[in-house]
Amino acid sequence: MKLLLAEDERRMAEALLELLRQEGYDVDWFANGTEALLAAQANVYDALILDVMLPGSDGFAITSALRREGISTPILMLTARGELEDKVQGLDSGADDYLTKPFLTEELLARLRALVRRGSGMNDDAQLSGGDIALDETTLTLRNVHTGESVRLGDKEFRILEYFLRNRGRILTRDQLAQRVWGYDNDAEYNKIEVYLTFTRKKLAFIGSASKIKAVRGVGYELQLPPEVQS
Repeated sequence: MKLLLAEDERRMAEALLELLRQEGYDVDWFANGTEALLAAQANVYDALILDVMLPGSDGFAITSALRREGISTPILMLTARGELEDKVQGLDSGADDYLTKPFLTEELLARLRALVRRGSGMNDDAQLSGGDIALDETTLTLRNVHTGESVRLGDKEFRILEYFLRNRGRILTRDQLAQRVWGYDNDAEYNKIEVYLTFTRKKLAFIGSASKIKAVRGVGYELQLPPEVQS
């Protein structure tokens, strides 16, 4: 899971970085709101943790700007301002949750997990779904939700589809896929990406899915999902 943390108070930021990294999160930290906004616009994150009072752009402005651009990444706001008006402003600007300092680390982590789960479309059965497909994290299985046809995925195939589903509607670059699937310290060769995308496309075809991984020339790749059938 990749997070963005925008917090200008160094001691608080260092404590949060240590906590989040111990929990297995990959965190980009920014002490300036303008820099945080640019990073959130340019990169794909699973969630954003924003302090309200930031130099440059404050948390309210960052959230409003991202929502205007259609970026729906879950946002948790942190602030020492506990007045009702501030909470209302934060939520109205597009934040998903609001936590007042000081807070318990257990509460922060619980709220963060809930935001990531809701933002990814994961249900209580540890399944990630979209269009006509569903991924089961416990069995690494890809299933056609209409026909019930399923197939076991390899680890990298699962990571590829998981990343696309968590970022549905967004074009992912080759660098983003390489970093997510092979790791930030691993320089994956681009032909490896093509090979595993081909494997993943074949698995989608095997279960009769209408979902397609399309190349966007000069940009990257997009998972195109069919409309979900309303019951």
